[in-house]
Amino acid sequence: MVGSVIAADLCNEYDVTISDKSLDRLDQLKNQYKIRTVLWDLSKDRDLKDFLEPFDLVIEAVPGNIGFEVLQAFISAGINVVDISFFEHDSFELKELADAMNITAVVDCGVAPGLSNLILGLHTEQMEIESFKCYVGGLPFKRNWPYQYKAFFSPTDVIHEYLRPARFVVNGKLVVKEALSDPEFIEVDGIGTLEAFNTDGLRTLLQTMKIPNMIEKTLRYPGHRELMNILKYSGFFNEEEIKIKDQTVRPIDITSKLLFRLWKPEREDDEFTVMKLFISGTENDEKKEYVYEIFDKFDEETKTTSMARTTGYTCTAVARLILEGGLNNKGIFPPEYVGAIPGYCEKVLDYLLQRNIQVISNELRY
Repeated sequence: MVGSVIAADLCNEYDVTISDKSLDRLDQLKNQYKIRTVLWDLSKDRDLKDFLEPFDLVIEAVPGNIGFEVLQAFISAGINVVDISFFEHDSFELKELADAMNITAVVDCGVAPGLSNLILGLHTEQMEIESFKCYVGGLPFKRNWPYQYKAFFSPTDVIHEYLRPARFVVNGKLVVKEALSDPEFIEVDGIGTLEAFNTDGLRTLLQTMKIPNMIEKTLRYPGHRELMNILKYSGFFNEEEIKIKDQTVRPIDITSKLLFRLWKPEREDDEFTVMKLFISGTENDEKKEYVYEIFDKFDEETKTTSMARTTGYTCTAVARLILEGGLNNKGIFPPEYVGAIPGYCEKVLDYLLQRNIQVISNELRY
């Protein structure tokens, strides 16, 4: 859903090979773009060293359930990597390996986490930050009953986003709550009221940033959160096996099969991505707040979803920094570290603007 957009964005200037487990999908991409294709199922075979040896960089765009193991395999192969998979593991568990292999691994390099981290990193060099809030969501314009939702990235990752405990920081202390907790309503111009709730989106920021107050919330249409909570508390997302007659099943597998059918977007479903960032603190001995907003829509001309655009083009912007030799910091290098390098966040924002993704702030406009 995103990897093909990444490949398409890079293939006009770079020699790009894309691998996938679906031959039909690869054939579609080969017929559409100037890329080479390789049939490979990374969920079964991660012996990649010989295959990756000719390449300068690998981009990981796999579902979160295999993301950590695949990232580990890439690093073990000794190749620079930019990763957009959303796995539950701590990427810094691979720090020692990445240091030993002397490679650059930019993790969580999508829209949020990703672009949000880059922008926060920019401000860590300018001010003493006291608070960081991120509200983000990707939604269809058409609100189909009952879920009012379509999954424009891995639907498996969407469900796990609703299940993982949400971690955030209040007054310098780590707080852990259930996902979907602490709902609040926010207004989005042109859309109306959306509902925000806790999810575990801060990720590397919990280790890299000493900010007293940090939180990330996911945005959905009002009512979606309650339905997910009903399914969650009724056991439909349980991963423990249960026996029904002579069959043993996991409830989450049945629920996923049913939900994915309803959440699957049509090829040209009109959708949008919205993100609001609030960064406040002290700058030059004065209290200051920066507010950033993104509102991006499905690209009618290229038939590219806004989720793929905002995620994929952030990834390719950072990939180009590595390929062009400007970003050569070694080890696990999350986007907030990239944003803290003078001029690099601005380069990414300019790159997005060239692709008609506008980031508006109360101080600067990109």
